[in-house]
Parts: sequence; C-alpha cells; structure tokens
Amino acid sequence: MRFILISIFAITGLIACTKTTTPTPQNSTTVSICNQVWMTKNLDVATYRNGDSIPQVTDPTQWVNLTTGAWCYYNNNPINGPIYGKLYNWYAVNDPRGLAPVGYHVSTDSEWTSLVSCLGGDSIAGGKLKEAGFMHWLSPNTAATNSSGITGLPAGCRDFDGSFNYISSYAIWWSANEADTTTAWAHNLYYNDGIHLRFSDLKTLGFSIRCLKD
Repeated sequence: MRFILISIFAITGLIACTKTTTPTPQNSTTVSICNQVWMTKNLDVATYRNGDSIPQVTDPTQWVNLTTGAWCYYNNNPINGPIYGKLYNWYAVNDPRGLAPVGYHVSTDSEWTSLVSCLGGDSIAGGKLKEAGFMHWLSPNTAATNSSGITGLPAGCRDFDGSFNYISSYAIWWSANEADTTTAWAHNLYYNDGIHLRFSDLKTLGFSIRCLKD
C-alpha cells in the first residue's frame, strides 16, 4: 500500500462534541463535532440507496479485477461485520445509485480535512479519532483518547492482491473523491502513533466507509 503524507497545519481550537442516541438507518449513533454530524460506526450495508444489491466478492482474483462496486468482510468472515463494518472498493463509493443511506453521504476528502484541522491537525488528530484501549487496537495504541467521539476502529483493508491485511493496526477509510483515474483519496490511523494520514491509493482496494449527515 502506498501512503502519501500531506501535511495540514492548523491552530487547535475549542471543539464542540455531542453524542446522540438517535438511531441512523443502520442503527448506529452519531456524534456532532466541528459542525459535522458523523456516524460513530463504519458503514455496514449490502445494498445501494435504491435497494439494488452490492455484490459480495470473496475471490481475491475477481476482487482485484473489478471496475464496479463490491464489498467483503475482513477475511471473508461475517463475524467481523458487526464490529468493523464492511470493506468496500471505491467503485461502490462512486456508484450513482448511492452507497450511503438516505439522509447521509460518504465523507468527502474536504470534510475529513476540515475535521482533522478542527482537531488540531495531522500530528495529533489521529489519537482523538481512535477508540481508546486495547479491545480492538494493538498495544500501545499511542495517544488514543477518542475525545472526538468518532470511535475509529482498526478494520484493516483488502490489499492490492486481494489479500486481507492490517486488522488491529490500521483504520482506513475511503473518501468520496478520486485523486486520478486509478486512485482515490483515503484517510488512515495507526496503532503506534497519534497521527492522521491522508493518502491516495488504488480504487480496487477494500477500505472502510464513514458517513455524515446531509
């Protein structure tokens, strides 16, 4: 995987953070922070907004050759779904039928950038976005406080060869924006530091999704 660091410098300000218990369409709570309302769980849907099914693709060779939307569980194991949500390729994100439930949208690159800036910038925002403790993250889970309420979990990814990697060590989310014809922007947290990382990678990879309220 290719992680391309783009530094974002910001002045840390006061952060308004309010958790709600209003169910979302996937029975997740939301958190209001930095003038945004985020789901507190990764997306876990198997249909587009219009009800059409999104194919579940388990075969690694088929996965890496896709140019249309698909999802999978990490290690193709359904037990990971309720915890980490599903992994999606970027073609599912970009499908015109809509991946996010009604009233929500897949987080854009600029929305991620705004959130991270509000949380103090790349160098410290990662810790504020990660779930604290070691229930899901590897030790030392550096700087993790989850003061944002986002509760970022290390769901890992489906890699360039269709294999599964990095569960418990990386949280990786697609944004809704492509970088070029073959890559799209994504956002990453790591167990061994408190940094947020913005990078671009192949659209065929399988990453998590976070949605915001429209």
